[in-house]
Amino acid sequence: MRSFRRGEAARQDAPEHEMDPRAADEPPYRPTVIDNAVYQDGQRVDNPGSMADAFERLNKTPDSLAWIGLYRPKEWELVKLAEEFELHELALEDAIVGSQRPKADRYGDTLFVVLRAARYLDDVEEVAFGELHVFVGPNFVITVRHAEAPDLQGVRKRMESDPDLLRQGPQAVLYAILDAVVDGYAPVVAGLQKDLEEIEGQVFSGDPSVSRRVYELSGEVIEFQRATAPLVRMIDGFIAGAAKYGVNDELQSYLRDVADHAITVNERVAAFRQMLQDILVINSTLVTQAQNAEMAKMTESSIRQGEEVKKISAWAAILFAPTLVGTIYGMNFDVMPETHWVLGYPFAIVLMGVVCVTLYLVFKRRDWL
Repeated sequence: MRSFRRGEAARQDAPEHEMDPRAADEPPYRPTVIDNAVYQDGQRVDNPGSMADAFERLNKTPDSLAWIGLYRPKEWELVKLAEEFELHELALEDAIVGSQRPKADRYGDTLFVVLRAARYLDDVEEVAFGELHVFVGPNFVITVRHAEAPDLQGVRKRMESDPDLLRQGPQAVLYAILDAVVDGYAPVVAGLQKDLEEIEGQVFSGDPSVSRRVYELSGEVIEFQRATAPLVRMIDGFIAGAAKYGVNDELQSYLRDVADHAITVNERVAAFRQMLQDILVINSTLVTQAQNAEMAKMTESSIRQGEEVKKISAWAAILFAPTLVGTIYGMNFDVMPETHWVLGYPFAIVLMGVVCVTLYLVFKRRDWL
């Protein structure tokens, strides 16, 4: 067992952050501890009142297991914790900075795991993501939770009700946490499935707001896929190194079961992403068809209007001919030979008739009438 040290800074500051921002007048070290327990032979044997008591108990009983749960601790609290447990500075930096992708990094005999838990919020129909950091050492597990999910208190109760599993040590606790995170994906998958079905109905009903909803849901699905995709490779790595780190066959079977569930989730999420792409294509096609139908109606309307305009123009031209002749011979000029001609009136009438008939035949031949 490693020796635990209090008050020593066996580290270097990370390049992006000053790791210990405390001033001399700051309050004593009080981490945001949700639960602090020491287990021995699968049973809870101590509930240390402080972190110092937990460290002391671990030093006195090398075969015990400390499980410390933190919720949104301050930066200086993580720094102090890293000093006591000799956590690697890079892992500490990731825990402080946050916004990490799911991964598993090993630093000496300490494993650092980043998980992305998810919850489906029914009231707003959105997926909420939370980041969980897990430090797994030879005889300790430290969880740093930055969101409500997953319910680690439920995980602890489950493990305490199964001493045989808890007796297998930190690797068993890590398995239980992985199992809780993956099981928490099931309601999210169900919620996304419901959203997809509603979107399909909106698409085929011609709802104009569906495009925005598809876009927003696509972003959530992509983010969900980023949370779930690395898990299978991560768990496979745990199983591959099982013999080296003392993981027995039973625990390996449990890990394989979690991997199967993770594979199922990944397949569903990939299917959701493909369905959303198909929905976008279908919606685009339906919108184009609607636009084409509207354009066709507008074109038909324009054609009908054009036909009416042609008829009106044709009749206007026909009626214009007698009007023109009548206007000419209605002028009050003294010298106008036709007005003194005996056949002048019949000639004017015949001329207007001939012009009108000629125009009618021309327009009729060209389908204007």
